[in-house]
Parts: sequence; structure tokens; C-alpha cells
Amino acid sequence: MNHASGVFDVRLTPEPGEFPLARRLDKRYHGPLDAVGEGRMLSFVSPVPGSAGYVAIERVVGRLDGREGSFVLQHHGVMERGQPRLEVLVVPDSGTGALAGLAGRLDIRIEPDGRHVYALDYTLEDLPR
Repeated sequence: MNHASGVFDVRLTPEPGEFPLARRLDKRYHGPLDAVGEGRMLSFVSPVPGSAGYVAIERVVGRLDGREGSFVLQHHGVMERGQPRLEVLVVPDSGTGALAGLAGRLDIRIEPDGRHVYALDYTLEDLPR
């Protein structure tokens, strides 16, 4: 198992139209994952304080530990009265280029100062070309 961690910047932009739950997701990853992410997110915030949920699909393009390519992340997050549960997985067989065969899980943490931190635990299977 390999590990890469660093910080990322994120911008969420409401999608135009009649579906107020949709957001455009733009990220810039720094560190061993030197990449940009682009995706779409659906989210809902409950009237009960601390409860919400979101799902997203994000395509990440760049370098991971020096290997260039792309892959897709699938997000599933729930906050129940302040207790978070988050799962962000690399979609199987979504890797391209030198990232073909990538599998893993991304953890996200927001620091008290507002910085977003990622930790990616991954494997990279050498696929026949």
C-alpha cells in the first residue's frame, strides 16, 4: 500500500438552472498528488443542525508520485448531528496513462484553520499494455 498526503484548494459553484442541490466542484491538489480535480456534487443540508449529505463524482488529472494520468473519485458523505462519515474511493479501472491500475481510498480532513488536507492510500497494479 502506498500513501500520499498534502493539501488541496476547493471551490464550489452553484450550477445554473432549476436544481438547487447541484454544485460544480473544482480542486487543486498539492504535494505528491499534483493535480486538478473537476466534478459535480449534489448536496443537502437538513434543517436539523449538523445533519447533511452529499455525493459527487470527480475526475482528477495530473501526477501522483511522479506518474502522469487521470482517475475518477466517487464521494459519499453524511453528517448526522455533527458526526461525519465520509467515503471517497477511486472508481475501479478509471485510471489512465501511468495511473492505469490505480485503486484506493482518499480521506479528507478540514483543519481548524480551514486548510483542506488529503490522504490517499493506494495500490497501482501494473497492467499489460
